[in-house]
Amino acid sequence: MNVFFRARGSVQGVGFRAFVRRQALAQGIAGWVRNEADGSVAGQAGGEPSALAAFRNILRAGPPWGFVQSLDWEPLNEGESLPTSFEIRS
Repeated sequence: MNVFFRARGSVQGVGFRAFVRRQALAQGIAGWVRNEADGSVAGQAGGEPSALAAFRNILRAGPPWGFVQSLDWEPLNEGESLPTSFEIRS
């Protein structure tokens, strides 16, 4: 299963992308994350549904040094390819 996500709130300049990557790798999730011009952080993730559900809950809570006001989460077409690991993009 592949999803697109976007976190809004205090998510840039607080190490949020590194937090997302660590959590994704811990859950066995592939994909990427990047800062967006509007102040949000967006990415794509792929993995087992149970791993993605846990990942979603972790992102919703956010790291202790940031604040996630909202989290958009939508399924992607299965044909979209993702990196084999999880990367931070600029």
